Amino acid sequence: MTLPVPGLEFLAHVEVELGELLDLGVTDAGHRRIVPIVGGTVTGERFSGVVLPGGADWQVVHDDGAVTIDTRYTLRADDGALVHIRTSGVRSGPRAVLDALGRGEDVDPSAYYFRVCATFETAAPQHRWMTRVLTVAVARRRATAVVYDAYTVT
Repeated sequence: MTLPVPGLEFLAHVEVELGELLDLGVTDAGHRRIVPIVGGTVTGERFSGVVLPGGADWQVVHDDGAVTIDTRYTLRADDGALVHIRTSGVRSGPRAVLDALGRGEDVDPSAYYFRVCATFETAAPQHRWMTRVLTVAVARRRATAVVYDAYTVT
């Protein structure tokens, strides 16, 4: 019996507004940076809402400039329900491109690799379906925001 080939179904367009980066320096875990999440929006057919302030991205920057992404933050759906989201992923590419991103320059997202997977947690019955799907996203770094399109794996 042949296994089904997975596909992608658009979930939402997400814009996460970022606060001032906190650079902890080189710790036992590596070069640790914390980027506060201060707001944003989520727009999709099945789920829309806002990004609440208070989360962060607990990044590790590697020697080649690549960044391991580890975010945790909260979404408030248009219906008022709260949804916890966690993303993990990687941003990598040519050193010159990563350095330009680090300076806050607007770089064509096709010049680097920025992908994350997301998991959700909620007590809201109408959004419980989000806790039972795998989600991947293609992201772009801007000077004060991360923008991504999220897809569920079918």
